[in-house]
Amino acid sequence: MGEQFDKADRGANPAKHASPEDDLLVIVRELARELHAQRGGFTDVSLSSRLERDLGIDSLGRTELISRIERAFRVRLPVETIGMADTVGDLLEAVQQAAPHRRIAHDEGVIAPPLPQASAAAEAWTLTEALDWHVAQHPDRLHLTILQDDLAEGGTLTYGELAQAARLVAAGLIERDIAPGDRVALMLPTGRDFFIAFFGILYAGAAPVPIYPPMQLSQIEEHLRRQAGILRNAGARILVTMPEALRLAGLLRGQTPSLDAIETVAGLAAQASSVKLPVVDAGAVALLQYTSGSTGDPKGVALSHANLLSNIRAIGQAMGASSADVFVSWLPLYHDMGLIGAWLGSLYFAAPLYVMSPLSFLVRPESWLWAMHRFRATLSASPNFGFELCLNKIDDVDLQGLDLSALRLIANGAEPVSAGTLRRFIEKFGHYGFRPEAMAPAYGLAENAVGLAFPPLGRQPVIDRVDRDALTRRGLALPARADDANPLEIVACGQPLQGHEIRIVDEVGHEVGERCEGRLEFRGPSATSGYFRNEAKTRELFRDGWLDSGDRAYMAGGDVYITGRNKDIIIRAGRHIYPQELEAAIGDVPGVCKGGVAAFGVTDRASGTERVVVLAETRETDAFARAALQTRANEVASGIAGAPPDEIVFAPLGTTPKTSSGKVRRSAAKELYERGQIGAPPRALRWQILRLSLAGFGARMRRLSQLFGEIFYAAWWWSVMAPSILFCWLAVMSFPRLAWRWAALRRIARLAFATVGAPLSVSGADRVPRGNAILAFNHASYVDAFILAAVLPGEPAFVAKKELGGQFFAGPFLRRLGVLFVERYDMAASLADAGIAIAAAQQGRVLVFFPEGSFTRRAGLSDFYLGAFKAAAEANLPVFPGVLRGTRSMLRADQWFPRRASISVEIADPIAPSGTDFPSVLRLRDEVRKAMLARCGEPDLGELVKPAPPQSSGRIVD
Repeated sequence: MGEQFDKADRGANPAKHASPEDDLLVIVRELARELHAQRGGFTDVSLSSRLERDLGIDSLGRTELISRIERAFRVRLPVETIGMADTVGDLLEAVQQAAPHRRIAHDEGVIAPPLPQASAAAEAWTLTEALDWHVAQHPDRLHLTILQDDLAEGGTLTYGELAQAARLVAAGLIERDIAPGDRVALMLPTGRDFFIAFFGILYAGAAPVPIYPPMQLSQIEEHLRRQAGILRNAGARILVTMPEALRLAGLLRGQTPSLDAIETVAGLAAQASSVKLPVVDAGAVALLQYTSGSTGDPKGVALSHANLLSNIRAIGQAMGASSADVFVSWLPLYHDMGLIGAWLGSLYFAAPLYVMSPLSFLVRPESWLWAMHRFRATLSASPNFGFELCLNKIDDVDLQGLDLSALRLIANGAEPVSAGTLRRFIEKFGHYGFRPEAMAPAYGLAENAVGLAFPPLGRQPVIDRVDRDALTRRGLALPARADDANPLEIVACGQPLQGHEIRIVDEVGHEVGERCEGRLEFRGPSATSGYFRNEAKTRELFRDGWLDSGDRAYMAGGDVYITGRNKDIIIRAGRHIYPQELEAAIGDVPGVCKGGVAAFGVTDRASGTERVVVLAETRETDAFARAALQTRANEVASGIAGAPPDEIVFAPLGTTPKTSSGKVRRSAAKELYERGQIGAPPRALRWQILRLSLAGFGARMRRLSQLFGEIFYAAWWWSVMAPSILFCWLAVMSFPRLAWRWAALRRIARLAFATVGAPLSVSGADRVPRGNAILAFNHASYVDAFILAAVLPGEPAFVAKKELGGQFFAGPFLRRLGVLFVERYDMAASLADAGIAIAAAQQGRVLVFFPEGSFTRRAGLSDFYLGAFKAAAEANLPVFPGVLRGTRSMLRADQWFPRRASISVEIADPIAPSGTDFPSVLRLRDEVRKAMLARCGEPDLGELVKPAPPQSSGRIVD
């Protein structure tokens, strides 16, 4: 292996026959010396040296290190090496086990499996319906292929396989008490488990909350702190993660009170049982997409199934998408562009998707291009930095034979689009078949699912040259003169998607004219209904039916041009300074790390104006070299902002905070600057874990206190209920008259519930007549009958299953109360018992039914037996729908641990039978069930499939 080492690549001159170990040490030492030149000429490196703690090689440094090792040893290292390798010895082991690198020649290995044409899931109202539609039409059709770099080695999923595996996960979630509307977090890398878990959560009626897994252990403290804030805001019940992360994910439980369990996909599927899956509503939340940014106030964009499908359809129309397309993606699945645009869009249109890990792209950006070559991709997408990475990190020798001519559209969005990047990418990759009209600068945001504006098909990118002074001082995007040497170049990001609207408004909310800059507002069927559990931010989002994008822009010729973020614009001497332009220009200065620059404004307390501060990463540590860098950076900045920045802070590589999708976090950079923590070394892993553990101590103590409180309440509950039940039994067995028995039972039950702090709220009891009526209630708990005994007037006749009549304690007690027993399973006996119930109803008794027959742990209204409705039809008596709420929370099925809950009983208006024939009985059952569903606050468990409503209800599930 050592003989394959290329001296020219490593920049050193080891012994001619050096071993792989020596060669690797040279590479690591050379990089460490470059990163930390201030440490002196020699850097001690051994196999036991830790990359982060001892050598200071952070995430960006690791990416560079992997690239150098691969070039030197002519191997392909697993991308997991970036995050998992802790020591230089770990890298050596990875090199020794790695497969040799082999370039692909022109047309070699081209894989384009022909698939028959298929229709999109146009009739679907939910994502689960879309998947089920494809399963019904073509279960064996290839849906997606998971790539290891550009090689199809990560497995495949057909539509049928995805649905089958996801349903097992859904059943496992339901077994763990996940109910419709609950939130389930996903912390999984790109792979089969993510896709299966996502749809498993949807099939369970819950809302997925994707969060990104840590790339490396050295970042664990910041990472888990960020995720804990998201999980708390979402109220996530379960976190689904990979087996390797279970121990680390456990640190989150101490900081997230709502988190009941941490599971793997295999664990959920292994314990699945045969349960009915809930009906999914088009207006239900299908995704909580947390926007990148501050951890202190997480903003979870609530998107319904209707929102997502509206956006997918509109984007598909703009792109001309169909099953004939092939999509290749490296985009993260926890980000809207990768999750919705790439995956769910491909699923809807039946276009095969080839997806690779983002790490594969970051280490080897050419793997994305070669994957598009091999699978004849027609569609793809990337933020602007992805195109920059292809321009700056790929050697021409690694592009020999590349053919991108199959690409008809590649979206550039999710961050500001650079005119220079577009030109250079089109020019360079035009030599490899890439056509200019395939580049599609687009605009979107999580609050509108993913896309909002798209350019017309077949149009080359449009770049607007505007007068810098007119825009920055007066907010007017006037075309620059032909001889203007310093114009602003702004890329057109397309026109609003079909059915969506964009307007530009001034500071008081009035719409402005053509080429006037202002705040971009939007509306349409894809727009969110708000931020989850964040009413203050939701109120800020909406204005007169429009949503505030947070971006500044202008319109010209029907296209939208984005000029920057409202919160990021720096105003100095009345002039608007756009930080992204300043960052790009300074990033081009030789010696400054491109992509490692953050510009922000800091208020000068003395003058009250904003100071312009630039944080720039560099490897330079020599004072003279830094002074030269500063001079050049000031010159560049002056040409853009009219004056140099007030301060340029140079810092080591990896200092600039970034979001999970690679965007610069300017607000976080500003916080680092104001706290004086720029360039501070990361804490050791053990201290990070200790701090995280201590951070969760208070939450654990609160949980412990809550647990003791719950145990005390349960003990108190039983100490009251057990004697009360005994007193009820003695009174009922002793009193000679039925009315006395019921009066005693009613008083004891009311006193018992008052004593345990469970107030009974009753409405509609005055509707119940003294006789000649039937009451039908939902059945949720062991205490349901006791509750009704406390609140129903008179001497009602409960209809119970026959098994209770044979019990030693309960049987005589229930008979003394006039309970009617019916057979549920023997048909002949059941018909006879129904006749008894009908006779009792005709004699003037008020019958009380639980038409579900029994109850389960799972929340929801089950199928109804027909006995109550046949009795009502035969006796021509009205049925009063009744609803119990709170009893399931107090004492669920299969447990005897009561919990504090408020109980309500509501009795609705009566529903009269329309006849005695079978259709009339069914109609009566359905009307009563509909009335109960509307009031019980629980999902419908009686059907597996039913049509979804045609539009979103616009609510946020809480």
